[in-house]
Amino acid sequence: MKTYLPKDPGPNRDWVVVDAQGKALGRLAVQIAHSLRGKHKPTFAPHVDTGNFVVVVNADKVRLSGKKEDKKLYRFNSGYRGGLKTFTAGELRVRHPDWLIKLAVKRMLPRNTQSRTIFKRLKVYAGVEHPHGAQGPKPMPVR
Repeated sequence: MKTYLPKDPGPNRDWVVVDAQGKALGRLAVQIAHSLRGKHKPTFAPHVDTGNFVVVVNADKVRLSGKKEDKKLYRFNSGYRGGLKTFTAGELRVRHPDWLIKLAVKRMLPRNTQSRTIFKRLKVYAGVEHPHGAQGPKPMPVR
């Protein structure tokens, strides 16, 4: 028997839209990362990129459980001495509501060159409006 190797779909990838309103951040990020990598497809192979484009709307209404709004810290360093900036999840939600989901998904992808191209297919928007209506995204059920 020959081993089946899936082909890269190229421009024929599916587009899915996810409504993040009221969804837990971690559970939502897991399902988005799976869809971006193509792990939900029966033809998944870790070395071939077969994933979807994912559009996330209502990113500012994602739910954080417990006291994570005040206690969860995000750190960014400029590389200079004393260049460490620390924000709580609540402050980050006010400044950049899409970064909460982007950072959670990015940290769930494998650390390799393939993940950089996969991450470019993630589109996150704070409100309901998004400019990808022409691609005809299908709603993705999120548990």
